[in-house]
Amino acid sequence: MKRRFFLIILSIFVSAAASSAQGTRRAVFAGAFYDADPARLAGLVDAYLKNAADPPERARDARLIICPHAGYIFSGQTAAYAYRVVQGRPFTTVVVVGTSHQYPLDGASIYLKGGFETPLGTIPVDETLAARIAKASGFSYVAAAHEKEHSIEVQVPFIQRALPGARIVPIVLGYPTRANVNALAKGLSEALATPEVLIVASTDLSHYLAKEEANAADARTIDLVRKADAGALADRSARGENMMCGGGGVAAALIAVKKLGAPRVEVLHYTDSSAVTGDTSQVVGYLAAAVSPGKAASGFSLSPDEKMELLGLARQAVRAFVEDSRIVQYETKNPNLLGAKGAFVTLKKRGELRGCIGYIEPTFPLYETVIRVAIYAATQDQRFPPVSREELGDLEFEISVLTTPEKVDSPGRVEVGKHGLVISRGENRGLLLPQVAVENGWNRETFLNQACVKAGLPPDAWKNGAEIATFEAIVFR
Repeated sequence: MKRRFFLIILSIFVSAAASSAQGTRRAVFAGAFYDADPARLAGLVDAYLKNAADPPERARDARLIICPHAGYIFSGQTAAYAYRVVQGRPFTTVVVVGTSHQYPLDGASIYLKGGFETPLGTIPVDETLAARIAKASGFSYVAAAHEKEHSIEVQVPFIQRALPGARIVPIVLGYPTRANVNALAKGLSEALATPEVLIVASTDLSHYLAKEEANAADARTIDLVRKADAGALADRSARGENMMCGGGGVAAALIAVKKLGAPRVEVLHYTDSSAVTGDTSQVVGYLAAAVSPGKAASGFSLSPDEKMELLGLARQAVRAFVEDSRIVQYETKNPNLLGAKGAFVTLKKRGELRGCIGYIEPTFPLYETVIRVAIYAATQDQRFPPVSREELGDLEFEISVLTTPEKVDSPGRVEVGKHGLVISRGENRGLLLPQVAVENGWNRETFLNQACVKAGLPPDAWKNGAEIATFEAIVFR
């Protein structure tokens, strides 16, 4: 009862302090979590970055870093290990996912307009990307969630020094329910579709356990991060376990990175507060890690320009067929687009599935496959009526370019986030793309079960003689 009363009073207080209009969010924790003097703050952050170890080669293409958000005296040096990995890289926008420590928030709050101030100046919000994330996730702006929240603010001076000129999209995640985590992951996936975007997941580890217990608990959490086990992290966060205060944001970010290919996680540094305080009776753990998307499709790759060309071709094919019943004529000399590849085109309308059809086997040149399956997705998916002219402007296109499926001799070889599945027995065959398991937060067994259901088989058919084949995909939109 006392806790509920406290939350109500806190909500009233914070809401009263918040302005309904967005603009520059003033620095709240300068002089407390970090130095308020601009020269000293810049010098301190630069020293942290210089003292951090050289980043391992495996981490140099990271698209996600995991950073602590305590006072700099406790966690600043650990955070620098993560920012050292991305320092000077050509990122134009940093999406910072924090966690709501004070405001009771069901969902997430995206800072859509304005900027964030620190003693080093004001960093502008990437308003275009913020709007795209909001549309994809279904979340918007809740002023009170940002007013007294430190988990984003303490990241900003590091961004200003490591990535000068970058903009930000600040996001505060509230209660880390599976629904909220999965919705946020959709928004972060939208962000990662742009190569110049970095995600920062802001989190500390366990809180106020004795050092020995804390270090053991943190080791288990770090192992989940190293395995990119977003499902376990999301479940433990939803249950309120003392493992990560920002576990939901970390899980959402990992889900998003998995859509680019099986992620590689590099743990960069770990420490706890006893290193500063000397007190081992109650400590807080701090982690720095870097996450890079794996290379999908077994060595086959597409450049950003080639992806844009295929997306434009899919959109052009659907429009020509829906408006004029015409098949577009297309010519290319690009060997990547002339090679035979299986591919799927997925259509969405306002974030909801509107059609998905593809070829599993590499039967036609990739460009021709995209033309054919884009038209089929718009007109032949029996779950939906054909796309109308009025809908054309609302369609979102996603293309998955597949490797040839290969039979596996053990279900244990199926990797969620890396593999798509083809389950077959007799005349029954069902396919699920790699991103389906990620978007739904499925573990391996659920993924296999659902692929069997898609094939019209009992969920446990994969245990009883059904053939399992896996493939990889380059997924882009």
